[in-house]
Amino acid sequence: MNMIEPQERLSDAEIGERLRLARESRRITQAAAADLIGAARTTIVAIEQGKRRVQMDELQKLAAAYNTSANAILRRAAVHLDMVPRFRKLHESEDEDVERATRLLNDLVRAEVELEDSLGIVRERRYPPERPLLPGDLYTQAEQHAQELRDWLGLGPGPITDIVSILDLQLGVRVYVRKLDGKVAGLFAYDERVGACILLNASHPHERLTQTGAHELAHFVSTRRQPEVLTEDERFVSREERYANIFQRCFLTPGREVRQRFAEITAGQSHLSRRHVILLAHASGVSREAMVRRLEELGLARPGTWDWFVSNGGISDSDVRQVLGVAPEVPAYRGMARGLVPPRLALLAREAWKKELYSEGQLARMLQVDLHGIREVLDGAEREESEADELVRIPR
Repeated sequence: MNMIEPQERLSDAEIGERLRLARESRRITQAAAADLIGAARTTIVAIEQGKRRVQMDELQKLAAAYNTSANAILRRAAVHLDMVPRFRKLHESEDEDVERATRLLNDLVRAEVELEDSLGIVRERRYPPERPLLPGDLYTQAEQHAQELRDWLGLGPGPITDIVSILDLQLGVRVYVRKLDGKVAGLFAYDERVGACILLNASHPHERLTQTGAHELAHFVSTRRQPEVLTEDERFVSREERYANIFQRCFLTPGREVRQRFAEITAGQSHLSRRHVILLAHASGVSREAMVRRLEELGLARPGTWDWFVSNGGISDSDVRQVLGVAPEVPAYRGMARGLVPPRLALLAREAWKKELYSEGQLARMLQVDLHGIREVLDGAEREESEADELVRIPR
């Protein structure tokens, strides 16, 4: 990593403030930080207040403990976020699980921005226009916005098979998939400097994770500057949450396509069967329950139909095997097979490693994965470098 040029050097007060933010984001006390550098607590106080210049060896120890780097602390252009207070203001998010998830999102965004800065890359934002909620029928607005976004993305009528790639590669949203504690399903935040950021719970099945991603996408479309937490016991009381829930269903299962498939699959039939539900859910890439409840909403099934199925033995995995000939897919997010790092961030990490800007250990700490995880991300990078040839150089 290049040394910081003298004209870029921050004042002692600015460095102290950055160290304070980094320490508090990791929930490390001043006394614990002092122990790390073999000093008294008053020394940390003085450093954070800009009254005492931090020494380079002290900075490196503190930065490592705070899950950042000395270069990120010292570089004037570096982005230093502190999203935790914003989420604390949300009434429903006043608990430890949400705070841990918020700190994780904060750390991952900082790490990605640091990699971009190190490589001289500016992330392109391909954001659709924000669509504020207007007075009037909420369902009509959500359905219209969802269809317009599908058209804008060129998705066509097919199922959404990879919500992470849509968010990450097509829209330029910073999206991360990690195992989260407790009831947290997802987080959404927007910062003018770094853009839209989403964290999804990798512990959830693929279909559930897709639903959460579409729900957070709704907040990105309509209430972009308001942080949001989606929990498992969400009641969708507010107008914004009800909009997001409707948008999610309309985006994943557009009414026009569902009606068309329903007519084709049930042609000549008098009753909705388990086979119908399984085929419809499979074609739309959603759970059986989500499909039936969508049919109820569209008036294609009577209210209470899903409850009837549940009371009469449900729609089991065995039923799915009989209809489709294969076991239903119920693993966590499919991208977990590629590791915990989304596609674009993985490319940044590989390039930074190939340029010897960061070691494996530094990247693992920044991205909060173990060494096995970072080696999966870097797998093949050495071969790519050795096979580099002028013929395949990208024209710039």
